[in-house]
Amino acid sequence: MKYFNKTILAVAVTLASSQALAAGFQLNSQSATGIGRAFAGDAVIADNASVLSRNPAAMAMFDKKSLSVGVAYADLDVNITDVTGIAGTANYGSVDGAAESKIIPNFYYIQPINDSWAFGVAGFSNFGTGTDLTGLANVNPQLPNGASLPAPVDLLGNTEIVTMNFNASLSYRFNEHFSIGAGVDIIYGEGNLSREGNLPSPPDGNMVPTSLVDVDADGVAFGGIIGTVYEFNADNRLGMSYRFSPEFSASGHVNYTQTTYDEINIPMPDIFQVAGFHQLNDTFALHYTAQLTTWGDFDEITLSDGQIANGTATGNASLKQYQWDDSWLFSVGGTYTINEQWKVRAGYMHDQGVVGELSSLSIPDSDRNWYTAGASYNLSSQTTIDMGIAFVRGEDVHVTEASDVLKSDVTASTRSDAVYYSVQYNYQF
Repeated sequence: MKYFNKTILAVAVTLASSQALAAGFQLNSQSATGIGRAFAGDAVIADNASVLSRNPAAMAMFDKKSLSVGVAYADLDVNITDVTGIAGTANYGSVDGAAESKIIPNFYYIQPINDSWAFGVAGFSNFGTGTDLTGLANVNPQLPNGASLPAPVDLLGNTEIVTMNFNASLSYRFNEHFSIGAGVDIIYGEGNLSREGNLPSPPDGNMVPTSLVDVDADGVAFGGIIGTVYEFNADNRLGMSYRFSPEFSASGHVNYTQTTYDEINIPMPDIFQVAGFHQLNDTFALHYTAQLTTWGDFDEITLSDGQIANGTATGNASLKQYQWDDSWLFSVGGTYTINEQWKVRAGYMHDQGVVGELSSLSIPDSDRNWYTAGASYNLSSQTTIDMGIAFVRGEDVHVTEASDVLKSDVTASTRSDAVYYSVQYNYQF
């Protein structure tokens, strides 16, 4: 098909979100406690079992079995406005609310084995959400001479993504100051994707419904995490972790330009973070985090094991190359103890965008600022309820992207905001 040869942005995000409201398609929603403090110090605070999502070494600070179960609701507000092509002569309109809101669950369990060893299991998500730009893909504006133009269908469509990270970890305490930990990540992902719209059909050029991409794929990949904690004393400690991410291969039905492929191969970024916690007095603690995500590793999406309709093998294909940048996240927060029942917390996070020179309609990335607050209520000496809320504010971005369908650049303005609501139940046995 001549209208769509090399660019297939959609497949690039088949198993990763384009609207996760963090750098690239990364999620920050692993716990209500973390949301309330902008995840400042989350790799070392260890006030409940959710620390397992950030640093397995922190399990060494637990002397009792601990369970945390929570859910986050991401109320996403993604707007794509003034989409135009053919040097501004073709106007395709706007989409308000391009991303659906999501419910994101999590659970964590930590069990000390003895004074030195601890074991934990967890389930949470680091990536995933969805967008729908299908409405723009069905717009066919008319030129002054009456001719109808196709939409840039290769840049628009519907994407629905789910990923889940299952983790099993061990920690070891050398002494009262130094602990290490390591874990294995089992990452499951599934994606449903379509890119279709009205395109001109030879020989008369009449607009007919055409499917460019139809994807239904899932897969499992393995990664890992290592971490360390250094405790200066009971009130001051530092933590550090490094999460190794795999190249994700998803198998299933992938139909692309009259060729069926069995696998999509997506490189995922590693995550490195350093965190600190300081209890300044009986009522107030300060905490902070610096996190680097190696989005520069997300450089190319490939397809494997292609076959055309007559069964002839076509091998592998390069779908999309990226020029993303590594991204830093910085956050600072505070926790204030009101009394034996209540703690309150607040935080601020600055999250750098990753998109460099090659911008995208489907990934309206930008620097983002997080403003967060939360609280904990002790139901008993063993049971705590945590609540967190985060207001995420992005920037207005002007996007220019080349469309193979139009043989022209497409321009638009994009903005991504969100509000996260989260609640969590914690129990110490």
